[in-house]
Amino acid sequence: MRRILQRSVLGLAAAVVTACTPETVIETENIPTAGLRFIHAVPDTGAVDFRPVDIVENSTFYGVTFRSTAQLQYKNARAGDRQFRIFQSGTTPEVASKVLWEGTLKLEAGKRYTAILWGFARSGSSPAMQLRLLEDNPADPGTSITFRTVNAAVGIGGIDVRVYLSSGSAPAAATWSSVAPLVATNYVTSPVGATTINVAPSGGGAALFTTACSQTGVAATVDVEAIPGTNVAGSGLSAFIMPRAVAGSQATQTFTTPGLICVWDRRPQRAPGV
Repeated sequence: MRRILQRSVLGLAAAVVTACTPETVIETENIPTAGLRFIHAVPDTGAVDFRPVDIVENSTFYGVTFRSTAQLQYKNARAGDRQFRIFQSGTTPEVASKVLWEGTLKLEAGKRYTAILWGFARSGSSPAMQLRLLEDNPADPGTSITFRTVNAAVGIGGIDVRVYLSSGSAPAAATWSSVAPLVATNYVTSPVGATTINVAPSGGGAALFTTACSQTGVAATVDVEAIPGTNVAGSGLSAFIMPRAVAGSQATQTFTTPGLICVWDRRPQRAPGV
């Protein structure tokens, strides 16, 4: 009994000493980050993996297929001169180790970027497959929205693009004229509301396609931030014009005609009190 009592007293004393010890402050690194997303616009190759190879972080995009919209969110990536590689996606060592691209991407803290893989993968095709880093940081459009077009549709030449409210009709003058392949336009201000995009060959002719932007957005509430889109003032968006899949290739064969992916680039500023 005495031994049990002694051990109880010792345990109590240890607890008192622990309770009186000042709290230890463990400082963690404030890592500067950028927002990074990846788009696969190569019409003659299969799924790919885009991932960093210099440090371990959650900025990898696995199994991205041609014209996929499944992984279009921005991921945090450490800022700086970063080393990335693109691998052919697969489970066998021969496939998973095949490097399609490797290089350095310069990421600045607080900025958003799109890494887009475009061109043709097949030898002898032009333009050849390449990766480009686009900066997705338009100015605040205030009570309007701001829009950009990226012509990733290799194989169809230059395009004229018209952006207009779905309640109206396509204007005579193009919003952007003669946008060459592998080119991103400037941002232009556009009214808030459901928006339609008309894409035609440079200089006129029948439209390649006309479609509504699917990124409509949701306005902010007291406890939820806005989802950017055409119906939410202050939003910035991009329309990525995508090519048709090359017949017989490993690219997703359901894409038999050119089309677009409409995504947000900029969140609207939070209103006071929201």
